[in-house]
Amino acid sequence: MARLPAEWEPQYAVLLTWPHPATDWAAQIDAVEAVYLQIAAAITARQRLLVVCHDTDHRRHVRARLVAHGIAPDAAALAIAPSNDTWTRDHGPLTVLDSAGGARPVDFRFNGWGAKFAADLDDRITGHLHAGGWLGTAPLITSRLVLEGGAVDTNGAGTLLAVRRTLLDPARNPGWQQATVEAELARTLGIRRCLWLEQGQLDGDDTDGHIDTLARFCAPAVICHVTAHPSASATERAALAGLRSELAALRGDDGRPYQLVPLPAPAPLTDAHARVLAASYANFLIINGAVLLPGYGDAADAVAAERLATCFPGRRVEIIDCRALIRQGGSLHCITMQLPRAAGQWRMASPAVATTGALVQAEQAATW
Repeated sequence: MARLPAEWEPQYAVLLTWPHPATDWAAQIDAVEAVYLQIAAAITARQRLLVVCHDTDHRRHVRARLVAHGIAPDAAALAIAPSNDTWTRDHGPLTVLDSAGGARPVDFRFNGWGAKFAADLDDRITGHLHAGGWLGTAPLITSRLVLEGGAVDTNGAGTLLAVRRTLLDPARNPGWQQATVEAELARTLGIRRCLWLEQGQLDGDDTDGHIDTLARFCAPAVICHVTAHPSASATERAALAGLRSELAALRGDDGRPYQLVPLPAPAPLTDAHARVLAASYANFLIINGAVLLPGYGDAADAVAAERLATCFPGRRVEIIDCRALIRQGGSLHCITMQLPRAAGQWRMASPAVATTGALVQAEQAATW
């Protein structure tokens, strides 16, 4: 039986789709690349990095930026696949472990958070990576379900946490009922129990309530969750109070309530048009030996780091300033996707080489 591992379990690599001038990052490409380089450095200090580049010229550019930042060439593998944008958490693969511990990537559909934004290229990235040999030798598990990785979180023991409207959404999955969604999650991810939430929404959030902006498992029986800043809107304060009540009512497999850890909120951030940005400390990334925490230049950054340090003993909490990222509506977890450590690691089916018309080209013809 396949199992979706928790994010804190051992990892082999992290996947990033790198910004390029054809994305919405064009106006601030230097600032956002600086954030990506900090994230890449933190990851490659502990594990491998797989970067999706838009084309061959972009790959040369990314390689030069990584090397100039002091990242060893053999620490990051660079593949090519065209992309609309760089929200890897939502267009990248979710990876399950089979009964022998081998990795099985799962390719769900991605339609730009209910057709809000163009996503035709992003929807094909996982399939292209698998065809290029970057996701191991196991067959790709495919699904018709529109599911963004940021919409779901797991404790690694078969329980999934999600806000119901992010999956049971006519703009994402017309005609799907809760029972059919749960059956598909069981088939593809080995999920035995779904904890559906109704509350929780940050002002400025385009995702309709992704769980990775609201509440996260920190251990099988521990959930951290965001709280509202005193100066947040009345709508956000009510939504997050409702979220806290719902989380308190949940029970684990043993019938006991979850231990809840509240995270603070930074003072509201706005863009040049005075639109509130959905800054959240729940959007952290767990990697081997560390937790990468988005920072927003606020005193609450340090408070959030302290609270997460108690949840992840033995891991260093590193704050990365993500104010450039949040201007486009997402943060650190949104742009990353972990690839779990697996039996046999991530061996390619065969040496992947660039061929005429290939949509994915491998830079290295070896196990990465």
